[in-house]
Amino acid sequence: MAFRQPPVSTSIGHSNTKDGPILANDASRSPQKKGQDQSAPRWNEAAVSGEQTIAFEPKSALLARHPWLTFLLPFIVYMVAGAFEPGPPKPDVKLSNGVIRPAKNENWFGLEYHQYPIVYTVKIALTIAAMVFVLPGYRTFPFRISPLAIAVGIIGLALWIGICRLGFEQRLVEQLGKDSRIVAWLGLGERPQYNPLAQLAATPAWACTFLAIRFLGLALVVPILEEFFLRGFLMRYLVRDTFWLVPFGAVTRASIVVGTLVPVLYHPEKLAALVWFSLVTWLMVRTKNIWDCVAAHAVTNLLLGIYVVAQQHWELW
Repeated sequence: MAFRQPPVSTSIGHSNTKDGPILANDASRSPQKKGQDQSAPRWNEAAVSGEQTIAFEPKSALLARHPWLTFLLPFIVYMVAGAFEPGPPKPDVKLSNGVIRPAKNENWFGLEYHQYPIVYTVKIALTIAAMVFVLPGYRTFPFRISPLAIAVGIIGLALWIGICRLGFEQRLVEQLGKDSRIVAWLGLGERPQYNPLAQLAATPAWACTFLAIRFLGLALVVPILEEFFLRGFLMRYLVRDTFWLVPFGAVTRASIVVGTLVPVLYHPEKLAALVWFSLVTWLMVRTKNIWDCVAAHAVTNLLLGIYVVAQQHWELW
């Protein structure tokens, strides 16, 4: 995917997006401040329905030249490293002649379930390194969190747990069969379900340490990288390919649909993900603040983690 570089200067009025017109700021119509250079570039402001947004001007020459790095790099690192994670053990297979064939529990990279904590820890470490690298890009968004974001996070938790308890996906997998290609294509596979308190009982210190790492990834790392990818990049890119000029919260029909359905693809809890990400998309449009989306995500994930540990529902983790 090719990304256009930030223009030296622009004067934008009514412009067309990938899904219809969007109103953007016309620098020539803005009042000129005393002493301001008339030729100074004004691509740092854009407006939709009268709203203005701060420019994406990170204090990093590399991030300024390549805006996509801030929004995509941590997500890519997280997903690539996550591909190495081994899944839960599979049961042995009983053949038609009565012979028991041991299940193959190694993943494509020869990693087994007992190695999950190491793989996950490395994944989080690499992702945090990527996030630190793009931190100047994150800091271009004013940090503020509204009470509404906290409320959405709490409501989102109740909806997620309630919908998951319906067992819609589990019944579908049972009807199709776990080895069905449709199940694999729909991404209905199981989560790792790794319980460090049981799996690492022989080393309590490591068990508690990994549980803390798991919460770090769940409640801090994932909310930031996922919201910056989905709403900071993907949904704005669908509005305009120069996505860094699109005010956060400006949407089109296509961006709403794609921004909601993409995370459904990589979450096994399809129905819960559809409802939850739709709710946070509403929050995005309502407050036009990316940190509200991050906060709602973090609250839901943190409370979900506490619920998983307290109620022993490791299938949600």
